[in-house]
Amino acid sequence: MIELKAGPCTLALRPELGGAVGTWTREHQAILHPVSDPKLVAQRGEAVAAYPLIPFSNRIANGRFSFGGEDFQLDRNFGGEPNAIHGNAWERPWAVLEHTPGRALLALDHAPPRDPPGQWPFCYRAEIEYALREDGMSVHITVRNTDRRPQPVGLGFHPFFPRDADLELGFSAEGVWESGPDSLPRSRVPVEGDWRFSPMRPVSGPALDNCFTGWNHAAFLRWPSRGLALTVTAMAPFGHLVVFTPPGRPYIAVEPASNMTDAINHPEIEDRGLVILQPDAVLDARVEFALMRL
Repeated sequence: MIELKAGPCTLALRPELGGAVGTWTREHQAILHPVSDPKLVAQRGEAVAAYPLIPFSNRIANGRFSFGGEDFQLDRNFGGEPNAIHGNAWERPWAVLEHTPGRALLALDHAPPRDPPGQWPFCYRAEIEYALREDGMSVHITVRNTDRRPQPVGLGFHPFFPRDADLELGFSAEGVWESGPDSLPRSRVPVEGDWRFSPMRPVSGPALDNCFTGWNHAAFLRWPSRGLALTVTAMAPFGHLVVFTPPGRPYIAVEPASNMTDAINHPEIEDRGLVILQPDAVLDARVEFALMRL
């Protein structure tokens, strides 16, 4: 674990656990909520508060896809579920390239067949920069295609937030993918009724684990009892937002993502968000977290 400090803020990073954030606190108050998920076997039961999703966000149906005239089968990496989830960067230890009091740069090289091709069949290099401020944090992710072939790439960032009884969430979006029992997208519907978080409202109603499309690149969280608010800003290529509100759990997740769930198997969807990255090309993405006292 390595620590960053900026005034009253402390950020603990876990390079050996997929380049994850272990904790983020301000004056000993948790901004992110560490979660241990036994289904994510590679996290070894350790609690993490946020982690990068590379080289795709969310699920690939049955871990299978075709690309460039080839068929591929990924390892199942999420408990007993048949789908592959969240890429493989969260399964691997990252190297620490730079570390100052307020900044850290981590890197991961994935190069089959030296590294498990069942995790991902293409070579890539990912870097993630965490920069801590007294009033927030920035996360900068880059992925370079180090393979000799083009490859399909998506990105995401998966933070967990404390779910106090008075937590409010706000964002604008045009559509949302309804999911089937397999957690895969079934149909896209307009954002209305319980789907709607504009204006900001308490996190209540049916449990969500859904991907929103056409969001306005900003999400707002507010904890009135803590006197704290947080703005999450994620510009292109983050055209999707996954919202996860599991019932009875003390956290939610609000995840900027470039691709919709199972994007690689839906070439018919124009805005699926998948990027075909040519050899030596780079996909670049940033997420900004801004804290504010109410």
